[in-house]
Amino acid sequence: MPVTLTAIEDARRRIAGSALRTPLVRLNCSDAAAEIYLKLENLQPIGSFKIRGAANAMARLSAEQLRQGVLTASAGNMAQGVAWQARELGIPCTVVAPDSAPAVKVEAVQRLGGHVIKVPFERWWQTFQERAYPGVDAVFIHAFDDPDVMAGNGTIGMEIAEDLPEVDAVVIPWGGGGLTCGIATAVRALRPGCRVYAAEVSTAAPLRASLAAGCPMVVDHQPSFVDGIGSKTVFPQMLARAQTLIDGSLVVGLAEVAAAVRLLAERNHIIAEGAGACPVACALAGQAGRGKVVCVVSGGNIDLKTLCQISGQACA
Repeated sequence: MPVTLTAIEDARRRIAGSALRTPLVRLNCSDAAAEIYLKLENLQPIGSFKIRGAANAMARLSAEQLRQGVLTASAGNMAQGVAWQARELGIPCTVVAPDSAPAVKVEAVQRLGGHVIKVPFERWWQTFQERAYPGVDAVFIHAFDDPDVMAGNGTIGMEIAEDLPEVDAVVIPWGGGGLTCGIATAVRALRPGCRVYAAEVSTAAPLRASLAAGCPMVVDHQPSFVDGIGSKTVFPQMLARAQTLIDGSLVVGLAEVAAAVRLLAERNHIIAEGAGACPVACALAGQAGRGKVVCVVSGGNIDLKTLCQISGQACA
């Protein structure tokens, strides 16, 4: 089911009381090839864009469905978005998380009242495919393959088009594709001449391989501090959407992402997790081309020890 601009406009009205309209600021880096702007989704109440899609999807549930409670599969950020909304609604929330999920994200979900079930990566990915988990009778909120979630994410694209009408390119982290496809839908409708790219890290870049092959490909997934994006493959339906909406996938290494995390902290005083810094790394490498390039800083939920390691500082 395709996402439409009308659905995104409806989502914006629906989530107005839950998600912030985040600022768009210039990156303080005069030596970059492009004029880089940062869409600061790390400033959302849960430190991530995921609150947009979660709020829109859960607002669409009936009273009977809400009484069942909600279930999601997430490495952390969607889990926080669903748990935040569940707490607001007074309903139970269960999260299936990979056993590699960072403690800072798992603990945040638990503080919000969510029940976390940690499983091996393969079983976690299976939950996305089955949209259910044994023994949990709740409504499944998909982290990316859901039109309502993508419409909520698409509100970011509307804000970019309004705040920077002359935008030349938008670079978006690719996890499952819900953020990229939602934003791209809005940008294509409102700024058809704008280039739209997905950003991946080289240790887990299934989209680039799948776009090149024309079908979903399985790649070697290597867990890293860039935990908010990257998987072993791409859902067929998400690949089909991406093929019609984006101009390609940009890929950078872990060292480049780490450098972007440091640069954001040093120059703009912004704390970004690896996934949020990945688009910035791509833009700094010149992969998004020249002109006005917007990088979606998708989240800032990074473990303090990891941040210290990246910055080369010792943690107390």
